[in-house]
Amino acid sequence: MQPEEARVQDVRAWLSKAELDLKAAAHEISAPAEALWGDVMFHAQQAAEKAMKAFLAWHDVPFRKTHNLEELGQQCVALDATLQGAADRAAPLTEYAWKFRYPGDLHEPDRAEAERALAAARSVHKDIRDRLPPKVLP
Repeated sequence: MQPEEARVQDVRAWLSKAELDLKAAAHEISAPAEALWGDVMFHAQQAAEKAMKAFLAWHDVPFRKTHNLEELGQQCVALDATLQGAADRAAPLTEYAWKFRYPGDLHEPDRAEAERALAAARSVHKDIRDRLPPKVLP
């Protein structure tokens, strides 16, 4: 496999996983029973993270194994300053990688908070996709 082909497949895989997280969050919000809002927010964070990692992978920029969207966002902005808005929208999602996944936090999210998180993730995902060539899109 040629290096370019491997990079295209890697970026496409990151974007595919991001889209699965968006679908999982949307499915959870539309569930007939009360949704698990923390799960929606987790998937929103994951979608934004994976979209940013796809962008970095496309540009051959290494990134460490992290859930910190502020860090990943700044790496993206260093490559394309027009992603500053996306990076700003993504940064607050960082804590959803763990916030509602472990006992101890007394705050329980509600539907409105989950919907805002999902909207932010969708926006970040779209901004990233818009800056990638069609050949890498799933």
